[in-house]
Amino acid sequence: WYQRRVREFQTFQHYFKQINLRMLGGSAAQTLTKPDVVFVLGPPGAGKGTQCTKIVEKYGYTHLSAGDLLRAERASGSADGDLIQTHIVGGTIVPVSITVKLLANAMKKVPGGKFLIDGFPRNEDNVTGWEEQMKDKVNLKFILFYECEEEECLRRALSRGQGRADDNVESFRNRIQTYLSSTMPIVNRYKGEGLLRSINGADSPENVFIATQKCFELDNREL
Repeated sequence: WYQRRVREFQTFQHYFKQINLRMLGGSAAQTLTKPDVVFVLGPPGAGKGTQCTKIVEKYGYTHLSAGDLLRAERASGSADGDLIQTHIVGGTIVPVSITVKLLANAMKKVPGGKFLIDGFPRNEDNVTGWEEQMKDKVNLKFILFYECEEEECLRRALSRGQGRADDNVESFRNRIQTYLSSTMPIVNRYKGEGLLRSINGADSPENVFIATQKCFELDNREL
């Protein structure tokens, strides 16, 4: 019953927005069409990608993985390819100007959509760069944060079998250290701002998704 009412409410929101778009023009209409964004954070191997797939299926979000966008840009032979490769293999953070540009371009392909941005922001510089370029263009709903112990994350990363250049022990340890030193401070910042929704990512994917759904249901109740 509850899920049906949520879907009915979301449908009502959509039609109400479309009616207003026909009545309003210029900046007012642009404000109404600002896309919703949910950041998805957690250590490498915490299961962010798995949960994003489930969220997309249930709630209709578009999943944008910062890492996947960077790897695709590297493979495209762009001028930034070598720099991206150096950061990926070293487990360090790609300059924010590159990442935000790729995210913004991907979002333009789905006008008026709602987006899960996975693996971003990763440090204070990322937050600053995002806010300078995107703060007034999107509605940041909340941050999903998947917590998971380092050894469990390592086990998962090494068992993925995806052939990724950063799925080896040395790169993983570097990525974990970057996560602890650079990403955790912004996780704590979002927590202080009341935007963080923490989930135990070490549980089974099914149980993790049950907890994830509660975060989205809470958001619907707050509308």
